[in-house]
Amino acid sequence: MIGLVITMLLAMLDNLIVGTAMPTIVGDLGGANHLSWVVTSYTLATAAATPIWGKLGDLYGRKGTFLTSITIFLAGSALAGLSQNMNEMIAFRALQGLGAGGLMVGVMSIMGALVSPRERGKYQGLFAAVMALATIGGPLLGGFITDHFSWHWIFYINIPLGAIALAMVTITLHLPKSRSNAKIDYLGALLLTVGITSLVLITTWGGTQYAWGSKHIIGLAVLAVASLIGFCYVEQRVSEPMLPLGLFRNRDFTVVSIIGFIVGFQMFGGVTFLPQYQQIVQNASATNSGLLLMPMMFGMLVVSLVVGQVVTKTGKYRIFPIIGTVVMGVGSFLLSGMGTDTTRLTSGIYMAVLGAGMGFLMQITMLVAQNSVELKDMGVASSTATLFRTIGGSFGVALFGAIYTNRMKDTLAKAHLPSSGGSTADLTPARLRGMKPEVQNVIHHGVTNGIHSVFLWAAAISVLAIAASLFLRGAPLRGAGKPSVEAAAH
Repeated sequence: MIGLVITMLLAMLDNLIVGTAMPTIVGDLGGANHLSWVVTSYTLATAAATPIWGKLGDLYGRKGTFLTSITIFLAGSALAGLSQNMNEMIAFRALQGLGAGGLMVGVMSIMGALVSPRERGKYQGLFAAVMALATIGGPLLGGFITDHFSWHWIFYINIPLGAIALAMVTITLHLPKSRSNAKIDYLGALLLTVGITSLVLITTWGGTQYAWGSKHIIGLAVLAVASLIGFCYVEQRVSEPMLPLGLFRNRDFTVVSIIGFIVGFQMFGGVTFLPQYQQIVQNASATNSGLLLMPMMFGMLVVSLVVGQVVTKTGKYRIFPIIGTVVMGVGSFLLSGMGTDTTRLTSGIYMAVLGAGMGFLMQITMLVAQNSVELKDMGVASSTATLFRTIGGSFGVALFGAIYTNRMKDTLAKAHLPSSGGSTADLTPARLRGMKPEVQNVIHHGVTNGIHSVFLWAAAISVLAIAASLFLRGAPLRGAGKPSVEAAAH
């Protein structure tokens, strides 16, 4: 468990720490015009590699593939810390992303191999605590390291943590060695990678670098559709598909995949814009805006811990996704009502409600996905659940970003103020304090209107998740105090 927890911490901390240090990195290495690719290369590699790592674990053993993914991630971290220019940084971040794709999937699939679904609830609180710690501590740690040491240590810090994880997993993790004689579905892997890459690029570039109706975005959309159709065709004809489409014949697996997509869409899409409101309207510093998210993380942690214990004791879980989607929708609706005079206490309560909704869902969706498949497909189930949530988050950030920007533009236009190119990234509290009160007021209303629209749409979309959750059958969880088949085989 120590090795798995450290690995999950590595997977979740990386982007949060690096994001804080990016202005310093760009200033040192130059090439600000390539800034977005430092993030995009990592995201693309992670998303594309996630389903492949899951399948490799199923075919050739989870321990070996997990250790390999950690090693690749650490190699990418060391090389990124040694980068001398932006091109090297982008390339080494992509290498990091390839390894990162296997970290979360490895943790979840190994948990699925070691612990029966009925007993897995005991560990939910621990992993929820890691997620909360990473979300809050990541930006703070990134700022501290950058200010007091060097941005290079943003990447080097992964190495000792990763070394501990490698040692713990190597020594303590005992799974039966297995190697399949099946051939790797190379064509399916290629088509899936092209499809995922195209989708991520659409959500990354659409409405920012290229217009939604531009030939670049339309071309990527056509490529994504063609690749995914080709992928579905191939998967039905190979002996060992990269992602067995038969899994979706299981209603619970299909339902939690849909819920995972919507949760990622709503959570990542909506939460991305909360710091804008906190820093610009509530006049919080960048560091404090991270701390102000603690009510949401605390709500998620407490509920996840309680739900995990209840699931372990009763074996019942069907009601929790239903409650979670409803509570998350209520939290989003409450956040949509924030105004320019909303206090930090009030917004904190609203965020705690949203976090509570997440707590009902974050671990349960993975639990149901794993319980819906045979043990031989545990890696594929884990990677698919992770992938749907990731792709949902990408679409959410893109769509909500467009909604937020358009509302901001409309507010500034009606007040006959320049729209700052449609972005509020440079509207820091320090800069706002130097503006005229009437200008500050307009900008505050612009940000508030943007937040209102984002979370109102998030609340509306949560209705789809509520509807989907009602179709869960609530199949009995495997095992009660028994090890899994893989663990027992050892």
